Parts: sequence; C-alpha cells; structure tokens
Amino acid sequence: MFSKETYVQRRKALKQSLRTGLLLFFGNDESGINYADNCYTFRQDSTFLYYFGLPFAGLSAVIDIDNDRDIIFGDELTIDDIVWMGTQPSLRDRSELAGIQVVMPLKDLDVYLKKAVSAGRAVSYLPPYRPEHKLKLQALLGVKPDGEKPDIDFIKAVVNQRNHKSAEEIREIDRACEVTAEMHLAAIRMVRPGLGEYEIAAEVEAVAQRHNCRIAFPTIATINGQTLHNHYHGNTVKSSDMFLLDAGAETELGYAGDYSSTIPADEKFTTRQREIYDIQQAAHNASVAALRPGIRFEEVYNISARVITEGLTALGLLHGDPDEIVNEGAFALFYPHGLGHMMGLDVHDMENLGEIYVGYEENRQKSKLFGRKSLRLARTLEPGFVHTIEPGIYFIPELIDKWRGEKQFTQFINYEKAETYKGFGGIRNEDDYLITETGARILGKKIQKRAEDVYALRK
Repeated sequence: MFSKETYVQRRKALKQSLRTGLLLFFGNDESGINYADNCYTFRQDSTFLYYFGLPFAGLSAVIDIDNDRDIIFGDELTIDDIVWMGTQPSLRDRSELAGIQVVMPLKDLDVYLKKAVSAGRAVSYLPPYRPEHKLKLQALLGVKPDGEKPDIDFIKAVVNQRNHKSAEEIREIDRACEVTAEMHLAAIRMVRPGLGEYEIAAEVEAVAQRHNCRIAFPTIATINGQTLHNHYHGNTVKSSDMFLLDAGAETELGYAGDYSSTIPADEKFTTRQREIYDIQQAAHNASVAALRPGIRFEEVYNISARVITEGLTALGLLHGDPDEIVNEGAFALFYPHGLGHMMGLDVHDMENLGEIYVGYEENRQKSKLFGRKSLRLARTLEPGFVHTIEPGIYFIPELIDKWRGEKQFTQFINYEKAETYKGFGGIRNEDDYLITETGARILGKKIQKRAEDVYALRK
C-alpha cells in the first residue's frame, strides 16, 4: 500500500468534486475455478484499490459525503479461516492503514443503505462488470441485472482523478515497465524454430514472477500475429515465422506495464517481413515524436495511419491520395485497431467505467468507421496521462476476403497484391509513455526495436 495520507487525500478529493451523496464501492470476491475453494488468483477491483488500498476479498465500502464518513464493510476472519490461511492482521488494523476509522460487519451494509434510501438519499455506484456485483445491487438496492444506472457524475469524477497519475503512481508504473521490458528481452533472445509458443510464454511469465510481479493480462505469445488477441500457445515456431509477444507485468500494488514485440524466428526477417516491419517502426517513431501536452491523441493516430498508408502505397498494396485513404478509412484493412490506451491500475485503465469517459472529451462521440471506432484514446493529452503507443500492420485473410467480396475501397486497395500476403501474419511493437509538462518520456527500459537492434539482441 501507499501511505495512509495518499488514500485519505484521494477520498477527500473525490468528496470535494461531488460534494454530496453516498458513494458505494464493491470490492471483488474470490472466484472458484471448478469449486469454491479452488480459486482463480484474486485481483481486487481497481477503483476500490485506488481509494481504499485493501487487496483482500469480501469487502465493500461507502463514502458518505453528507456525513463525512468513510466506512469499510467486511467480516473479521474466523478461527477456521486462520487455520487455513495463517495469522492475519485484523480488518480494523488493515483499514487503519488506509485511514479508515469506521469498520462494520458486511451484513450492516444492507442496513446502512436501506436507511439512506428511506431518508430519500441517492446511492451512487459505478458500472458493475462482475456478475456478483450485479447480484449485490439487486439484493441491496433492488436494481435488476442489466437494469443498472451508474451515476455519470461519479464516473467522471473517478476518471478525472485516476487519469492524472501522481509521482508515486508513476514510480510504480515505471517499475512495472522495467520488469515488462525484461520479459520481452527474454523472449527476443529466446525465440527460435522448434520452440513451442507455450515454452516462450512460460519463460516470459517466469520473469515477472522472479520480480515478485504477476502478469497484467493474459499473455499473447503467437506465430499468428494477425489475430489481435491470440491467447492460444500450442503452436511450434517454424523457420520464416514471426513471433508476436504482447505481455506485461503488474506490481504488488496493481500497476501495469504493457509492451509488444515482433521477433523473427530466424536470425533475420525475410525481405518481405523486413519491409512491413520497417513501416510499422516508422509509424511508431512518428507517433512518439508527436507526443506532447495539448495534442489530441486522435491526431497522433492520424499521423501513424498516414505513415502506414504511405509505406503500404510504396509497396503497391494501396494507391491513391494518402490523406484521402486515411480520411475514408481504407488503411484499416491493414491497421484495424487504435493507437493506444490509458494505463495504470488497469492495463486498459478504467475500461470498466466506459471508454467514452476515459478516452474522450465531454460531448465527443466515437467514430463508427471500421478501425477508427476502435480508438480507445482520442482526447487531448495532459501532463500526468500514461498510455501506450502500439500501431500495427496485419494481413487478416477473413477480413481481406470480406472487403474484397463487398468491393470496399477498390479505388484504394490492391486486392490482388493483398492476396499474396495471406499467411504473412501481423506486426506490432508497443511501449508506454508518460505525458510531461513539455513532452513525453518512455516508462521503464527502452528496448531498441530497429531490425538491426533486434538482430543484435538475438545474437
């Protein structure tokens, strides 16, 4: 945990931004894999962690702004719990570490909320993302599952606070990114024909564990890089393959790193692979060069799309005016996702609260264009923002077939040429940046990703 004062000040700032009301927070519960006592690794709700700092299951909390009370609801361990878990601090002692003086049994949450509702007070909550949260809302407030109405002002207040990372948060993210870089360096040095994807994934995740970290999200370790989120690890790396790794570490306090690397199976990329790799690298470098406070991230995305469009035009995969290709969205056949996302306590920070609140300014709507609609972050960048940069180039056979069958963008796309790239796979490289007062700085260790640098690391 951070210092007690950190959590006290965070709650104080939230109260000042909302000024009135009762705010309800659900912590997460244990979740059984195949029976109740065989559980998935526990991960606390990130907003609960941000304001209360307690990484333990079975807790809820209330910030009662009107009465200036911060309350933890939960049950002390029984002797049966201690037999299996060992000696543990009391819930009251743990809560005091977060500056919480009032601790009540979990059953009293129902009483507290009913009393507030009967007095005509509104109870505000955030969007539930776990089934048990929805069931709790039904039991406590009579809100039917899928009939929830999260408080928009509450969401915006949390987002505005969590989007700006403090110095102590940045130190944690830096550490997560340092470990994440070591994970990727291990893979770059290890990948070779004959290895199973699972062997590389195992080594990558072991690096995180050796640094007392867990993985920030399910590892993507695949020779099928055209599948954006490929969690299958059963293939064997073959000569002339490319290996795409998207993996990150999470620190003990819950802060994430998120890097991607594309690695040749052989000593070097093939000529065709190198051509596409260099285009992706140029787009990445141009995006990083553009980062600064005051620039809209969608503008940075447009820069990356323009560089990719110009590169693919030079190869004959696209033709026509690059600006028109970018504006119309034809490039998205090869670049079907956004440029990056906010990052912090969640690898996709606060995505459960809604991308439109986290990544977009007030009254700005997401595009409906394919590719551009996947922009998780489009808003004007501000000092304290932490986000990823990850342009990519992919050749997805099913997408090529669909667009060609529908005769989409035939004035821009050379489908005959695109057909010859089926089986190529996909390429992306990614690292993480902090927006500063004057520009941006990389978080963690910079891995040089020019092809020659990758070759040198592999030697």
